[in-house]
Amino acid sequence: MLPKQLKRLRRHKKIRTKIHGTKSRPRLCVFRSLSHIYAQLINDDTAKVLVSASDKEIKNEKAASNKISIAFLVGKLIAKKSLENKIEKVIFDRGGIVFHGRIKALADGAREGGLKF
Repeated sequence: MLPKQLKRLRRHKKIRTKIHGTKSRPRLCVFRSLSHIYAQLINDDTAKVLVSASDKEIKNEKAASNKISIAFLVGKLIAKKSLENKIEKVIFDRGGIVFHGRIKALADGAREGGLKF
């Protein structure tokens, strides 16, 4: 592994020791690759994914012109799906990635969609 990946994994491990998702307040886990972004709501007590969303579900929308606007729409989509499942409060897990750019846009979209964290 590259040193940059090791640093991200080390940060992610440190974050995961402090946060834990439950049924009433699941963990909003974000994964970002070079070309895609994914978000999941996870109940760590039962190790099950409650809701998931990705940029592949919103590729056809015209407002999605760049990666940051796509991430914002993924945040709104995960918020919409979670509110349909009666989940309003979540714990944000950025996965060891620095909180700016697409991660921040996804968080802003989720907040605008109605999630509280």
